[in-house]
Amino acid sequence: MLAARSTIGGVTTAAASSPATPPSVLGIAPVIPVVVLDDAADAVPLARALVAGGLPAIEVTLRTATAPEAIRAIADAVPEAVVGAGTVLTPEHVDTAVAAGARFLVSPGWTPRLLAAMRGSGLPFLPGVSTASEVVTLLDEGVTEMKFFPAQAAGGTAYLKSLASPLPRARFCPTGGIGLSSAPAYLALPNVDCVGGTWMLPADALRAKDWVRVEQLAREAASLA
Repeated sequence: MLAARSTIGGVTTAAASSPATPPSVLGIAPVIPVVVLDDAADAVPLARALVAGGLPAIEVTLRTATAPEAIRAIADAVPEAVVGAGTVLTPEHVDTAVAAGARFLVSPGWTPRLLAAMRGSGLPFLPGVSTASEVVTLLDEGVTEMKFFPAQAAGGTAYLKSLASPLPRARFCPTGGIGLSSAPAYLALPNVDCVGGTWMLPADALRAKDWVRVEQLAREAASLA
């Protein structure tokens, strides 16, 4: 496979060309569902419901032992989904996510070692930040696309709005405490391209395997574009 120059996570890097790898995860949909799965058997019907509702970018967090299996199941059975791995904390997590078929990576924070691993994966990635200094440091590393986390606790829309003028190159996906009622205010900001959330995945619907309800809530979230 020929190597190509591409923009990954806001960084121009050499990576193997692949039609399955999006150049960025930020512009796929206004909302990225953040999924925690205890049963890998739920992965495919859940992903199909989210895609049908208009939310194809799906972050499966590496918080459970079944997460890699769930990512692989979605990658194999729901090709129209862009499935990624969240709660990526170590280079080993990066390796696990890539091997499972993840097409993007999301971390709540970052270290130089983790950043190097995410950059080297050839996948789009969103390293987490919550302060201006962290944003400036990533910009200095050539990274322009970031996760703002925990969004509500770290200052919410007011904080992100204050970063837009002095740091216009930084683009954000705020995640953490965001719901249907607060998402529009984030999406209206000039430096926000999408938000992450769980409100379209209520616990009672997941327990009941009510994929129709999940699809309806996903469609409501997708309409925020």
